[in-house]
Parts: sequence; C-alpha cells; structure tokens
Amino acid sequence: MSMFNLNPVRPMSRSLRVLAALLGYPGPELRSHLLEMSRLLQEERALSFSRRQELDGLMSRLGQGDLLQVEADYVELFDRGRSTSLHLFEHVHGDSRDRGPAMIDLGQTYETAGLVLAEGELPDYLPAVLEFVSTQPPAQARAFLGEMSHIFNAIFGALQHQQSAYASVLGALIELSGEKAEPVAPAAEAPIDETWAEPVVFDGCLSKGQARPGQPQPIHITRRSASDLPSPGASA
Repeated sequence: MSMFNLNPVRPMSRSLRVLAALLGYPGPELRSHLLEMSRLLQEERALSFSRRQELDGLMSRLGQGDLLQVEADYVELFDRGRSTSLHLFEHVHGDSRDRGPAMIDLGQTYETAGLVLAEGELPDYLPAVLEFVSTQPPAQARAFLGEMSHIFNAIFGALQHQQSAYASVLGALIELSGEKAEPVAPAAEAPIDETWAEPVVFDGCLSKGQARPGQPQPIHITRRSASDLPSPGASA
C-alpha cells in the first residue's frame, strides 16, 4: 500500500476568499472587484468548470442588476429568515445558551491564528469563517469545511427553495469540502414579526436532516498546535 497521497487536495485559499466576498453585502466595492474575483476562480481551478460557470452567473447578476435592488434582495434573503442565515450557530444552537460559549471559543480560535474580526462582526458569520479557513493548509481547510457541510446543505436547500443564484456559493463550499451536495428542505418559518415578538429557543439544529434525528450537531472547532497555524499578523 502506497504511503503517498495520490490525490492531494488542490489549493483553495483564493477561491475561499472569493466565496467569502460573494456572501458579503453586494455594495459598490464588491461590484468593482467582480471581474477580478472571476479571474481568481478560473486561475486556481479549485472548483469544477460547471460550478465556476454558476458563480459567474451570480456575479453577472450582481454586476449588471440595479444596485439598490441587488442590495435590497440581499437583505431580504439573508437578514429576514433563519433558514438562510449566514450566522452558522443560528443553525446549530439557535437562541440556546450554548451559542455564547461557542462564539467565544471560535473567536479565540481566530485570535490564536492572529486574525482580527471587523468591528461588529460575529465569529460565526460565514464570510468571516471562510476568511479564517482560507489561511489553513488545503487538507486542513477541507477537513474544517467538511465539519460544517451539514449546515451548508441546509442553507443550500433553503436558497434552492427560493430559487436564489446564491445557492451556487453554498454548492461551491460543499464541493470544496469533499462532501456530497444533499440539500435539506427548509422547515416552515413563522412570519418575522411573530418571530421577533416571541423568540423561539431552538434545541439542536434548525432543519431536520442537519444531524441525526433529535440530536444537535455542533461545529467542532479543533485547536491546532502552533506549527499548524498561519503566521501571526494575518487579518480576516
């Protein structure tokens, strides 16, 4: 049996940073970098050709659509529903008391790696998570993404349900994780005004199918030794 890995994980750092940017607010600054972002994806080739085509379609919509409408659609999609939330612990812990310690633990992981969150940004915000993962060696990055693939599939399913082009970004993350895309059908959500009036305390995952039935599925943050971490001074 060969001791060598015949299928090494391709570098994915630049692709992860592009995906992180695509999940950010689609303001003028993002629109000004879309051509460069597409070029980076093509050069690194961490993603399949078909997936890169899907992402180019999303970038075309972001770049050519009316700016105010693009921004409004983004807010409606990601800020007004739990099933498409980009805060990962929303899908794992919901409003339970476990969310706070998980936030602290993840924040400390960033600090150990020499990364600093932008002001007001929460550690579980997916673009921030991807910025961190992009600093890891390819095999470790894939393993980290694999631990979150059940959440990616849940968000992927919710975006597909809404026929959103942003589903291509989650599909790309699942591809980079080495896992199979298995979109989870979103659970019915209460109107947002009702949700604000009577917050729901979740027990485990938001969507059945993210974990074994009736069991929560946490993200496991593994603290790495100093030799495994990137050099201090990197910033998300």
